[in-house]
Amino acid sequence: MNTQMTTASHHFQLRHNSFGRLVFIDAEGVEYEGAIPVRAFPIGAPEQGIALVSAEGRELAWIEQWSDVSADIRKIIEEELAAREFMPVISRIAGVSSFATPSVWEVETNRGDTSFTLKGEEDIRRLPNSALLIADSHGIQFLIRDTKVLDKHSRKILDRFL
Repeated sequence: MNTQMTTASHHFQLRHNSFGRLVFIDAEGVEYEGAIPVRAFPIGAPEQGIALVSAEGRELAWIEQWSDVSADIRKIIEEELAAREFMPVISRIAGVSSFATPSVWEVETNRGDTSFTLKGEEDIRRLPNSALLIADSHGIQFLIRDTKVLDKHSRKILDRFL
């Protein structure tokens, strides 16, 4: 699929090559194989500030917000981001094995129910707007978008670790 995007400051195309790698084609027709979309603010403003960078890390294009691109370009970029980003969002904490660390957490996420091991309280990072980022023992990041909207049971468990 070859998709074009034109704005006042951009003109480029995106396509996937036969190996499934993203190819960025600039206004002069120069191709950059292995282009990578990167969110500037993946948690705070995931819909704004997306850079397309070369495999070497050089910025090829900047997309201020999704409305700046066509639906086809957005779809390609969203598919690429989904393949690269894996950050389950916790909606409920069903239980923990212990209030001392390490502990095994049983959680409900947007990707299904799962369990993970929390090595230490330092693996829970506070973010703006009552959000938390929790790293498990394998380095997978779990997000709680807003602790205030969690059920009472989940908040009570979190309070023991914060």
